[in-house]
Amino acid sequence: VVNFAHGELVIGGSFVAYVLFGALGLPPLASVPVAAVAFFGLGWVAYYLLIPRLDRSDDPETMSFLLMYGLSIALAATLLLLFGADSRSIDYAFEPISIAIGPVNVSTARVVALAITILVAAAMGVFLFRTMPGKALRAAAMNREAIQIIGVDIVRLSALAFAIAFGIAGMTGVLIALVFPAFNPFSGAEYSIIGFIVIVLGGLGNPVGALIAGMFYGVAEQMATVFLPQALAQIVGFALLVGTILVRPTGLFGFRVLR
Repeated sequence: VVNFAHGELVIGGSFVAYVLFGALGLPPLASVPVAAVAFFGLGWVAYYLLIPRLDRSDDPETMSFLLMYGLSIALAATLLLLFGADSRSIDYAFEPISIAIGPVNVSTARVVALAITILVAAAMGVFLFRTMPGKALRAAAMNREAIQIIGVDIVRLSALAFAIAFGIAGMTGVLIALVFPAFNPFSGAEYSIIGFIVIVLGGLGNPVGALIAGMFYGVAEQMATVFLPQALAQIVGFALLVGTILVRPTGLFGFRVLR
């Protein structure tokens, strides 16, 4: 299931932080676990409402594309209905506002976001490589049918993966609201595209490859904005995507499936 609604979920997390800060005065960092838990539950429910129906389709893969694309439109429309089309921001700043790292001053918000990202990535690494559910998820990515033979409940396992993806998207939205000055209901498409590019670069089914590819894409995009005109810098990600598909269709760290 390719989740084309991932970007809208991310922006949904940003609006959760916006509402909690505006209505309850809750600091954005305190919104991170709230968004994670809320979106995890939303993902669990959404899986059982939407995904099992795809198995009864004649073409589950195509139907999953259409379903998740429709969900992305529905989520964007819901955010538009609730918050309007105007860009919103969270009027919150850390003290100090920047941190000196050698000769470079870095925004404190970016340093905090990086620290949380590292912690979440480390936690995901421990989960995927050191726990039985995590190992089962990696096995399912390699051979979905084989793990069912040994008694793994593939539906429940898939629901867990779906819910974790929703939870991480919610946390990401809170961090984006901290780092970037504004967001609106239509900002999600950009993050969905970035996520798609990163997954293709890293290789499907390889979580470590996705992490490395994400850093590679981020550096390439930022370097492009320095050395290229802004209009050209935006196509760097698509150039990387097309180049990877042409040279190595399995991704930089992917593996070829033997049949």
